[in-house]
Amino acid sequence: MKNFSLYGLPEKVSFCKLCVISNQRPSSTIEFKNSDGKNKSGIAIDDKGICDACSYTKKKLEIDWKKREKQLFEFLSKYRKNNGEPDCIVPSSGGKDSSFTAHILKNKYKMNPLTVTWAPSMWTEIGFENFNNLSKIGGINNLLITPNGKLHRYLTKTSFLNLGHPFQPFIHGQKIIGPKIAKKLNIQLIIYGENQAEYGNKLEDNLTYYMNNQFFCVDDNFNFKDIKFGGKSIQNILDEKNFNFNDFGAYLPLRKKEVLESKIQMIFLGYFEKWDPQECFYYASENTGFKPAKERSDGTYSKYTEIDDKIVPMHFYTTYIKFGIGRATYDAAQEIRNNKITREEGKNLVKKFDGEFPKTYFKDFLDYIDISENEFFKKIDDLRSPHLWEKKDSKWVLKQSII
Repeated sequence: MKNFSLYGLPEKVSFCKLCVISNQRPSSTIEFKNSDGKNKSGIAIDDKGICDACSYTKKKLEIDWKKREKQLFEFLSKYRKNNGEPDCIVPSSGGKDSSFTAHILKNKYKMNPLTVTWAPSMWTEIGFENFNNLSKIGGINNLLITPNGKLHRYLTKTSFLNLGHPFQPFIHGQKIIGPKIAKKLNIQLIIYGENQAEYGNKLEDNLTYYMNNQFFCVDDNFNFKDIKFGGKSIQNILDEKNFNFNDFGAYLPLRKKEVLESKIQMIFLGYFEKWDPQECFYYASENTGFKPAKERSDGTYSKYTEIDDKIVPMHFYTTYIKFGIGRATYDAAQEIRNNKITREEGKNLVKKFDGEFPKTYFKDFLDYIDISENEFFKKIDDLRSPHLWEKKDSKWVLKQSII
């Protein structure tokens, strides 16, 4: 069989010299240094073979965080209200990062944040408890948005069967809900936690605290019926299934004109506060009643990261199948960068947990999208890229790994 790659991934697999991530990571695939000493974006990075996320971690050591803290106080003074109305929105699942963000904005920066939650597809018990604790213990106001459940199940199934991406509908909603509610409530500031560039998206995204509104809005003349889930447009779904266009209301983003007219701005707290996921966990535990799960999550060693939705373990399992990067790799990479563990420790954790089958909520997932185990495993094997996987003794194994 030809050694070709799927998903537009580079056929040659490379691993960062400092962490455990590979160049197979999607969403602006990790850019290793070129011969001229710069990445593909033209930004100089320090050493050959180091991923953008690790390069930025080194640059964070040069940042004057006290100066940036003062900068944030000054910036927020333009939005701070004293009339009881919320002055900013924090998109939140009730997880450690958004809990940290909302609480520190209220208590350190004297803002009045409203957390806005796009409901998980299937709440976990601990996830729902943490969601409630942010309000009951953390003292943060919240607005919960739960989309059409019948439609969401269908979109999740379609996204899994067509793209191997069961989390796509949730991510879509989570991405647009903050700006949608901001417009409805006439709130002009949305504050996210960390910039995803922290983990390897475009390095230049870390150079500003503003978020590009193209991430969540569409052109003014865009036809909403062209929005796709699992490769199917809304129009295709309306033609095939018993849904109507109004069912998709919660999934429809703002148009650029609406954003401009509403004067909505989006910023990242992580530009002003040195971001460290483990420290966010400690802070949220102490101040908002955030609790870790009783057991570690399938596919990793962590008990406190993304524990609100039963579909999360399946999402990370499909990333492992498609890109050779599992949940332990993501967790270990960021903990190596933040000096919580060594690279050797990270490699051992990847060896032990990466690609572990997500058995805990497997039956729940099958029931939720209404497919059989045979359908599931057939789809999983279809997702494997030949440049990453081969069969040995009737078992699938990665051709290359950090081990």
